Amino acid sequence: MNLFWAPAQLAVLAKVVDLNGFSAAARTLGVPKAAVSRAVADLEKTLGVRVLERTTRRIALTPAGRLVYPHAKRVVEEFDAAHVLIAKLQAQSSGPLRVVAEPTYGRVLLAPLVPRFLESFPEVPLDVSLQAPDASSPWDVAIRAGIPEDRSVESRLLGALPAVLCATPQYLAQRGTPAKPEDLRQHDLFTPESDRPDLYRLELSRSSQRAEVRVVPRLTVNDPAVLHASAAAGLGIGLLPEFLCRQGLATGRLKQVLAEWSLPPAASLYAVYPATLAADTRVQRFVDFLAANIVPALAAA
Repeated sequence: MNLFWAPAQLAVLAKVVDLNGFSAAARTLGVPKAAVSRAVADLEKTLGVRVLERTTRRIALTPAGRLVYPHAKRVVEEFDAAHVLIAKLQAQSSGPLRVVAEPTYGRVLLAPLVPRFLESFPEVPLDVSLQAPDASSPWDVAIRAGIPEDRSVESRLLGALPAVLCATPQYLAQRGTPAKPEDLRQHDLFTPESDRPDLYRLELSRSSQRAEVRVVPRLTVNDPAVLHASAAAGLGIGLLPEFLCRQGLATGRLKQVLAEWSLPPAASLYAVYPATLAADTRVQRFVDFLAANIVPALAAA
């Protein structure tokens, strides 16, 4: 049984039936009429039954052919669908790679990498937008925190965002510097959103020690840039991604609180792209580049 050629033979059978003739099928397929006749004959030999009744004026499916024809038709439909997908992929691959990034991560983490990518891959133009990825604006790669609940996309983990507690020296001089996790309850805290906006659970660790502190935040928000701005304004202590605080800590405008204690990551950063673009070399190169260069920046803490 020659299964290697069977799909092609089934596709030829479907064309012969749909076009009601071997000559018409041969013209559509761009092959000699003899090749079409041989493909159908080989299919009948493989199946062990006749699938077509041939006369000088017309062709007709045999009872066995009527059973086989829907499967032959499906082969053609699947091939046509695959051809459409490849055509779309080739069309997409010919233009700039459309990249969207949540603004906080785009400005601080992506912006320094864009010129380096363009220098390394001059054949891949970029179209970069700093905005939350959504269905209203088409994109090829999105940089975001967390994985979307969408089975039509694939994702690659770029790294975890280390978290720190930070405040201005002025705020700490006025309100006092926490010496232990429980002291945080006496301060104004700015935290990411949680299941309960009126209560936030802080988990800290130091060697074998574990501490859990439940606090009532003064501010909860889903944008870490707003948390950073509030802490930098001297209004309280912010639970922030370390990369946002790095410059402030280096210049002394911010001071880390409970520096000897570790916190869970602020978030996990992902590169997300449509599953249909998984084989796109532009996407592969860009995501590989991000993974190789963003991860060291995240790990700097």
